[in-house]
Amino acid sequence: MPRLSVVGAGNVGASAALYLAEAELGDVTLVDILEGVAKGKALDLLQAGPVRGYDSSIEGSGDLRAIQGSDLVVVTAGFPRKPGMSRLDLLKANADVVRGVAQAIRDYAPKAFVIMITNPLDVMSYLTYRVTGFPRERVVGMAGVLDSTRFRTFLAKEIGVSVEDIQAMVLGGHGDTMVPLVRYSTVGGIPVETFVAKERLGEIVQRTRDGGAEIVKLLQTGSAFYAPAASAVQMAESILKDKKRLLPAAAYLDGEYGFRDLYLGVPVILGSRGLERIVELSLTPEEKAALSKSAEEVRKGIADLALEAAPAH
Repeated sequence: MPRLSVVGAGNVGASAALYLAEAELGDVTLVDILEGVAKGKALDLLQAGPVRGYDSSIEGSGDLRAIQGSDLVVVTAGFPRKPGMSRLDLLKANADVVRGVAQAIRDYAPKAFVIMITNPLDVMSYLTYRVTGFPRERVVGMAGVLDSTRFRTFLAKEIGVSVEDIQAMVLGGHGDTMVPLVRYSTVGGIPVETFVAKERLGEIVQRTRDGGAEIVKLLQTGSAFYAPAASAVQMAESILKDKKRLLPAAAYLDGEYGFRDLYLGVPVILGSRGLERIVELSLTPEEKAALSKSAEEVRKGIADLALEAAPAH
């Protein structure tokens, strides 16, 4: 079976490990600097196997060398934003963590695909791409699937149809400037505008942008974890099973959509080669402007990192 690693054994990481095991995508190693937490959750997940019907092996470790030879690594390690912490504080704190993880992936799992979840996601994906020196095909960020599934959920509830019949597309950075594309959102192939008034659609778009913050406010002491983990595992499944799903993901752009040298959420096809293709949609002037605004936010984050010179690709 493929060797899969999840770095970070918090709520997101543990949920990702569970979903990977339930889908029987491979044997899972859960790694965290809190070794007891990783080992304890891994043992608990392993013992759920007979009940949930999966045979995947799940192990825990406090040593990043445990990712040795992994085929795919999901990165969730990092700090949540706390009261009084600025965006820049969060970025720098998590950059230190992700830089170390990326170095370990480069050294111990040089052939792995990487799916980034740690926030700020687009910037952390870029950092991982630079530090590992991997081709862009093997380093992607998760958020597009998460933002789209939130949009799909809100649309399904509004319209009163199954979530399975809703298709939606959200582009841009993972944050307040994301760009939900109403024109490319459908119900069983029928445009959502047929079912929902323009003004109400605008409210649903805004709720999608605020989706993470809404959950943080409700939880008070944490952030979303089930949907982020499930979103990353859907991406992993498409890669490991060569399903070639068309999904929105944070990808390194080299001219696509008019942007270069940054990660941004765009439609991609994920298969056995990782990011196999970036799909360029026709955008209206308003959509282009919104995407440019989102890209500028990501560029600010990259500039804040003061990244070292990029290795040759």
